[in-house]
Amino acid sequence: MARPKKDVKALKAIIVSFRLNADKYLELTKNADSLGLTVPQFIRKKISDSVLTKMRYSPIDRKVYVELSRIGNNINQLTRQRYLGMRNPIHLDEQLKEMKLLIDDLKSKIVYDDSKAD
Repeated sequence: MARPKKDVKALKAIIVSFRLNADKYLELTKNADSLGLTVPQFIRKKISDSVLTKMRYSPIDRKVYVELSRIGNNINQLTRQRYLGMRNPIHLDEQLKEMKLLIDDLKSKIVYDDSKAD
């Protein structure tokens, strides 16, 4: 069975191209990256009066924040396994609590520092 056809108005059939100098292009990609969007997504949101995320991250902070979130997810999985009785290494509870506090502190510093920059 074939996929249903999109409505004509929903198709992205029109291509708009424009020229930028290197500085403006770097600024555009930096702004898009800071919001986690591709350049076309960023431009579409910008011209359609969509609300853009107010909290911007530098690309490095965004990568750190994402990695910390992944680590936090791993910690949550270990914690879940611990409470289900699947793992019980010595002092795991204390280490997990300490790591969670550290990660939460780092994440809040990243968000706080970025909100000060705006």
